[in-house]
Amino acid sequence: MLPRATGRSRPWLDHRMVVEGVVWRFRTGSPWRDLPERFGAWNTVFKRFDRWAKDGTWDRVLTAVQARSDSLGRLDWVVSIDSTITRVPQHGATLARATGGTSATSSPMPGGVR
Repeated sequence: MLPRATGRSRPWLDHRMVVEGVVWRFRTGSPWRDLPERFGAWNTVFKRFDRWAKDGTWDRVLTAVQARSDSLGRLDWVVSIDSTITRVPQHGATLARATGGTSATSSPMPGGVR
């Protein structure tokens, strides 16, 4: 599934380490530069991730993993949707905006004080 190095380039870092580095990065939400050295150079891991994203490798991996899980009966399509509503605080509702809020010339303070 994963691409092979072709041509006269230097040997690639082990794919497993790169994939584990990408998984670690997305699991923790940290910047690429904070990737631990055990996964290799952060720039190498990022470049491989970016290359695979552009050429469709990640899509093929996801499709293959889903197909295998489905054939083993381990794929469960449970979806959870968060319907939380976030309200604007009282003072945020008086800001000027182009869609019809308080005009920029009016003052939120009594007596026109800004």
